[in-house]
Amino acid sequence: MTQRLVVIGGDATGMSAASQARRRRDAGDLEIIAFERGHHTSYSACGIPYWVAGDVDDPNALVARTAEEHRARDIDLRLGTEAVEIDLDGRRVRTRGQDGGAEAWTGFDHLVIATGAVPVRPPIPGIDADGVHGVQTLDDGEALMAGIDRDVVHDAVVVGGGYIGVEMAEAMLRHGLRVTLLERDEQPMATLDPDMGHLVREAMEGMGIRVETGSAVREVLTGGDGRVRAVATDKDEYPAQMVVLGLGVRPETTLAREAGLPLGARGGLLTDLSMRVRGTEGIWAGGDCVEVLNLVSGALQHIALGTHANKHGRIIGTNIGGGYATFPGVVGTAVSKVCDVEIARSGLKESQARAAGLRYVTAVIESTSRAGYFPGAAPMTVKIIAEHSTGRLLGLQIVGREGAAKRVDIGAVALTAGMTVGQMTALDLGYAPPFSPVWDPVLVAASKAAEKVRTTCG
Repeated sequence: MTQRLVVIGGDATGMSAASQARRRRDAGDLEIIAFERGHHTSYSACGIPYWVAGDVDDPNALVARTAEEHRARDIDLRLGTEAVEIDLDGRRVRTRGQDGGAEAWTGFDHLVIATGAVPVRPPIPGIDADGVHGVQTLDDGEALMAGIDRDVVHDAVVVGGGYIGVEMAEAMLRHGLRVTLLERDEQPMATLDPDMGHLVREAMEGMGIRVETGSAVREVLTGGDGRVRAVATDKDEYPAQMVVLGLGVRPETTLAREAGLPLGARGGLLTDLSMRVRGTEGIWAGGDCVEVLNLVSGALQHIALGTHANKHGRIIGTNIGGGYATFPGVVGTAVSKVCDVEIARSGLKESQARAAGLRYVTAVIESTSRAGYFPGAAPMTVKIIAEHSTGRLLGLQIVGREGAAKRVDIGAVALTAGMTVGQMTALDLGYAPPFSPVWDPVLVAASKAAEKVRTTCG
């Protein structure tokens, strides 16, 4: 008997799950219907700031697989169709066409919830005014680009100094705009410790970006035409004809909550290792709408990254297709850049280690991406956090120029393996002067941390 898989959400997790399930089960055995409320599918949201900045010429380049390609693989993908209700008892989903289309119920044997995340929009006056943009979907990016082309924009204010915030600050700068970044914390990049975030701030200010920290937005001010004209904080007003929100995202779990599915403390769906929603049969979830286990702290957290979303989709599709796959968790690895400054972190920062009840030591070193005498050697700062007494690696942060960010992968592997900083110093990493000093900067930081463990905890 043919079963039916219904997918809510047509991006990374949803379409990876659909595609993987199709590879394992043919159309005569499994019917697949996917609903996507937007106009695009299987695209890289992470690439939107680089398209806006001009590094990518065509937004279609961000699309990994078009709707037509999915349909050619016997996946009934319906764009412009929003899921508005999940009926668990009836095992069906109610949908509505966004352009005034009729509502319909679709039954399912398996349901994949891949509703993603939505940008945080604080409830302040003017936040929904013309000229205020989120950057979460390709549709958002198209609206922002249309605004730059259509309107007279000289000043841009970016609200929030996280990954999207710093990337969009660069993008606005490259459009020739005067850019102000507002961050309520003491430094931008709150995913880093403040001492490392300060390095990012200094670099951004050196590029001509105005960075105002400790600034909570109070109101978006508008003109007589209803368009944004300035952003007011508790300190000052900043002129703007365009505002970009980079305040992070929250899981989009409205449908799941209304259906009574289990949510975690951060609002994300809770799943087991197979990515099946806890306490259900045939209900799966993944990507930006779920909470995942942090392998370092042992706590659940919400991490919105395409790397995890694609893995979740493949795992879900494998399991629906009759195979077996699990997702053990994450160590919290992420990289970004603003102009020529690379930013990376993996594991815990100091406040997260304290929240987990861990005692720790830290080590910070300055080094270069290549042998110091080799042309193009670029500076970088590396910070390591290690557990007191045991020396177990807890976290790694890097801020530097070209060649810095991807070194964080050393830490990601060491964190996953549960290595100590002492063990890291013996890692057999690749060396040649064009690629690294004799002692890689990460290993220098690990050695310094290992010495602190020995001298303070011995």
